Amino acid sequence: MSSQTLPARDSRIPDDALDASPEDVMVPADQITVDLAEDGIIEVTLPPNSVVRSPEAQAAAAAVRMFADGRRLPLLLRVTGVLSVTDDARLTYTNSVAISACALLGESPVDRVIAHFLLRAKPGSLPGRFFTSEAEARDWLREHHRES
Repeated sequence: MSSQTLPARDSRIPDDALDASPEDVMVPADQITVDLAEDGIIEVTLPPNSVVRSPEAQAAAAAVRMFADGRRLPLLLRVTGVLSVTDDARLTYTNSVAISACALLGESPVDRVIAHFLLRAKPGSLPGRFFTSEAEARDWLREHHRES
């Protein structure tokens, strides 16, 4: 599994870091993480107790595009404990051309609200669904996997 951790507060990955391998990008460990699992699912974990804004959403989207490498892959987005997502960040997440389907994973009713806020940005444009079970989310993503 490959992994990349991204800055989550008003900072961006330098342009030259996007050309580096994920292991070469060094940033704080308590931020947004982007992984490419062995099963081909891109996993993005948003930091709990945070407000996700456009800069960190753009950095995560850049990492997703890097892992996708021109393909369309399924995305598992963990939103557990996120306080909120700004409108600009929401649009960044929902405008990805590298994603074939998006499963949002959370635990609480607040997580469900955040997930539905993200899902309604562009209704019908991308298969998306909220789950409380990672196994069910992964099964659903595998069904919707349309790699190009």
